[in-house]
This record gives sequence, structure tokens and C-alpha cells, in this order.
Amino acid sequence: MITAHDHSSDHGSHGHSHGVVDPSITTTERGIWALKWSFVGLMITALLQVVVVTFTGSVALLADTIHNFADAATAVPLAIAFWFARKPPSLRFGFGYGRVEDLAGVTIVFVILGSAIVAGYQSVGRLMHPVEISHLWAVAAASIVGFIGNETVAIFRIRIGREINSAALIADGQHARADGWTSLAVLAGAVGVWLGYPLADPIIGLLITIAIFGIVIQSGKAIFTRMLDGVDPAVIGEIRRIAEHVPEIREVTEVRARWLGHRLHAELNIAVDPQMTVEQAHAVATEVRHRLLHQLNYLSLVVIHVDPVGRSGEAHHRIDAHEHDGLHVHSHAG
Repeated sequence: MITAHDHSSDHGSHGHSHGVVDPSITTTERGIWALKWSFVGLMITALLQVVVVTFTGSVALLADTIHNFADAATAVPLAIAFWFARKPPSLRFGFGYGRVEDLAGVTIVFVILGSAIVAGYQSVGRLMHPVEISHLWAVAAASIVGFIGNETVAIFRIRIGREINSAALIADGQHARADGWTSLAVLAGAVGVWLGYPLADPIIGLLITIAIFGIVIQSGKAIFTRMLDGVDPAVIGEIRRIAEHVPEIREVTEVRARWLGHRLHAELNIAVDPQMTVEQAHAVATEVRHRLLHQLNYLSLVVIHVDPVGRSGEAHHRIDAHEHDGLHVHSHAG
């Protein structure tokens, strides 16, 4: 069995290293950088909208403003998570602190949910007790500002999130994108009031609330999938494909992987000629590891089990239930 954790690898005549700088450090730095500037952008957007809400009374714009503040606030738990991700593994946390990022994702989902509840409460109250809205031009302008601010942040967060494979950052970016469209919905409400339909404003507020709940479902699904060690089957297929292209490998029997934050840990069983020496089998495993780390930049840890052909896979590693030394019937592996 061979493991790879630090990505350092010299390979034949084209010696080079995958671990001069730990990829988890560089990716978390990119994540923190993206969060810092997106936080500034969203906070400026929300503060501008607050000014307009105070003298117009638009509940649709209020719902959008509340959500923009919540969106800006989600940068805090993500920044904490990225800070933890930079810490090296310890004896207690041998795989590092990547799971903190998943916990931050859960926090983000609940923050979004809270903003939906507040926005919905305000909209229902205004629907039951209508209030005249003034300065419709300012409401319209604030909605356009909200759209531009959110769409800019969405593009930024999603792009960086995909670069570093952070589900939490991508979810936050998708959240901002939906916020941009809900900001434009405020413009529709202002137009409705201008045309003589005063209830258009709280109705738009309710529609924004429904859209926010949709974001909760979408983001929650992505985050909880990762927390349950769910991985896109295409990723598993890519790992298998790369390993199978090593000439000495007769079969790749099992591939398992899980995300810890935005870094992937993988484990696979490979079958080789049983006549190989331990040194030769080790060289094959090293080649597999090298190719995986070289081609999949989001891969952080690789564990490779080398088995002889015909005896490869976890099914051959299990020990059936048995009895010995007067103990109850038991097994040593699941």
C-alpha cells in the first residue's frame, strides 16, 4: 500500500514536485481573497439599499436588502473555515481541518433560511397592512444597483469556487446570483405600484421569499451531499481512467473518494502480476499516484492498495465470521 499526502514526487527524467507549496494553502488563500472583496461589494450594495428603504417604505426592497446583508455575512464562517484549512494536520485531526468548510456551508444554508423567514414575515405583514410607497424612481435605481452588485459577486465567487473546488463558495456564489434576479424583481414591484397596483410591492416581496427558499434547497443539497461523503460519479470515473492507463496495472477493482472541504481524498485497489516483487509493485503504485496528483489538481491524499490479480478488492480482504480461543463468533472486518 502506498499513500500520498504532500504531493511531493520526483518522476523519472522529468523530475518535479507537486508539493513545493501545499495546494491546500494556495487554494485557501484564493478563497479568502475572494471572500474579502465579495464581502466589501455586497456590504456596499446593502448599505445603499438601506438608505433607499428608509425614505421609500418598499417592503420588496427591504426583503432584498435583508437578504443582501445575510449574503455578506456568510463570508464570515467561510473565512473562518478557510483559515482552519491552512492549519497542518495534527495527531488528533490526522486528515486536517477541511470539514470545517462543510460546517461553514451548513451555517450559510441556515443564514439564508433565516433571511427568507424574515423577508417573508415582513412581506405578509405589509400585504395585510399596505403602506404607501414614495420615490419609486429611487426604489427602481436601488433594485438595479442590487442586481449589479450581486451578479458581480456571483461571477467572482463561482469562478474562484470552481478553481479551488469549494462547494461552499460555489453555493454562496449561486446564492448571490439568485439575489441579483430578486433585486430586479423589486423593479417589477415598483413598476406595478407606479401603474396603480400598490399590492404589487408586498407580492414581489413574497416572490423573493419563495426564491430564497429555493436557494436554501439547492445549496443545502450540495452541502449535505459532501457532508455525507457524496462524490460526483464522473470524478470516480476519472480516477479509474487515469489509473487504468498505467501499463502494468491489470485491473482497477475499487475506487472510493470523499471531499474534505475543497480537497479530495481517494483510495483505490489495483491488481498487478502476482510474480512482481514488492519493489516493482511499489513502483507501479508510485506511478499511479504520480499521474493522479499530476492530472487532478484538487486531489490531496491518495491511498493505493496493491493486490495480485484474482485477489484484488475489499471482498478478498475480509475475514469471515469465525470462533477461536473460546470467544463468541465474530469477524475482523465488515
